[in-house]
Amino acid sequence: MTAPRTSLSWGEGTWTHPPVAAVEQGTDLLVTAVEGSDAWRTTSYGFVHDSEHALLAPFSLGSAVEVEFTAAFSQQFDQAGVFVRVDETRWIKAGVEFADGVPQLGAVVTDGQSDWSVAPVPDWLDRRVLVRISRSGDALTVRASVDGGELRLVRLVPFAPDLVALAGPFVCAPTRAGLTVSLHAWRSGPADAALH
Repeated sequence: MTAPRTSLSWGEGTWTHPPVAAVEQGTDLLVTAVEGSDAWRTTSYGFVHDSEHALLAPFSLGSAVEVEFTAAFSQQFDQAGVFVRVDETRWIKAGVEFADGVPQLGAVVTDGQSDWSVAPVPDWLDRRVLVRISRSGDALTVRASVDGGELRLVRLVPFAPDLVALAGPFVCAPTRAGLTVSLHAWRSGPADAALH
């Protein structure tokens, strides 16, 4: 399932919304989020948030994008991972989000309105997480792992092959100031060969 990956430089992407700071430290990018930054559309909460910090580059059919970061989260809804964007009403974010006192591995899929799926991963706190999204056929396949372990399936998302999309790392801090996330790697390559 693992194909060769090419590292992308942090300068190859464009921010959807600039963070407070994005500082290169060695090969890492330390991203400090704006207080209140988030991505969400309507469902259950009734609001639209379109202020995430996503560093995006073209995401073509038959390719995959993956991001590694440390899940050093402590406040409600601290989050990081991979963001895929078509436009302001169609996007996906997948990664780790701190919710209700524990890290949660999950995804928000938005097509006009957002949905949200999560699974608690309490042992992932303060560890190195990899999130990979593969684009193949009519779907996005979201996988994740921790500390170089085996990738696990997170979500399978319908995604039309003719959509023009961008993808890359993202960080949000919906409830507080001062969240800085260490992004360790941003890579692209061929999509995973199979779902299973």
